[in-house]
Amino acid sequence: MAPLPVAALRLPATVVEGLDRVGLRRVGDLLGLPRAPLAARFGDVLLDRLDQALGAADEPLSPRRPVAPLRARLPFVEPIGRAEDVALATRTLLDELCGLLAAGHQGARRLELALYRTDATVARAVVGTGRSARDAGHLERLFRDKLDGLDAGFGVEVMTLAALAVDPLPPEQTVLDDGAASRADGIAQLADRLGNRLGPGTVVRLADHASHVPERACREVAALAPAAGIENGPERPRQPRPLHLLPSPEPIEVIAPVPDGPPVMVRWRRAQLRIAAADGPERIGPEWWRADGGHDPEYLSRVRDYYRIEDADGRRFWVFREGLYRADTPPRWYLHGVFA
Repeated sequence: MAPLPVAALRLPATVVEGLDRVGLRRVGDLLGLPRAPLAARFGDVLLDRLDQALGAADEPLSPRRPVAPLRARLPFVEPIGRAEDVALATRTLLDELCGLLAAGHQGARRLELALYRTDATVARAVVGTGRSARDAGHLERLFRDKLDGLDAGFGVEVMTLAALAVDPLPPEQTVLDDGAASRADGIAQLADRLGNRLGPGTVVRLADHASHVPERACREVAALAPAAGIENGPERPRQPRPLHLLPSPEPIEVIAPVPDGPPVMVRWRRAQLRIAAADGPERIGPEWWRADGGHDPEYLSRVRDYYRIEDADGRRFWVFREGLYRADTPPRWYLHGVFA
């Protein structure tokens, strides 16, 4: 188990992120560490999951699926098989389930539709939402694409609709001008439709991440993830950042009159750029708390000095020199971004 990532221990996302920040990314990284400091920093859940994985603690498992918090059921006198009948029954179940959700001031995050067929088999369709919802019309649209892939077989005797995950959804105060609320609901419904059609992890947005290193200063989160559940980044840098950041810094050739000064000539992607103006440097060092950070004797070789440069055609770039200037080892230069 040592090579497996710590997420394989079924830990909460906050614990996995906290372990990553201190360089503990594999199960093997945890095995030789003292237990008391781990529990004090990450909670007992880390040690419990580790003990269960190693067989030191019991973990009762049941083959029975957990009972859904809310469930609607619709039996039929005669089996149905037409797509129109299945769609109509789905809307009936949605109306009933949304009524139960409204009565409990709750909203569904994950719904499962089950078709119990006459041959004792079950066809299932699952949809999810980015935030709590109990709008029957919106949920019906999410199921519309799923119903095309369901086979009624020789007939369906019973249909059920279960809310596998629910969250509190108290009533909202309406306002006279609800244009902003309507737009927000429209964006949420669009994200749900795209997510159910393309996959749950495809509709994302960028959120701040606590890192000064540019390529780690943001991360992908669910498009409708609440701001309260997202880690805030550090204080925003005072220096401007490029609109387009390259996926990874690209090596460039640089001519600089002063060894540790800004470049006056850059060669990038076989094109030669004559630099008309430069501003900087802005120094960004590696994160010392990571496994590849400041404890490495080559720490200074990864210090970056960033410059904002503009060529003779008015194009502006973000370049950096990696490592401090040494007479025996010339520094390496990279282009990291392009300004608008």
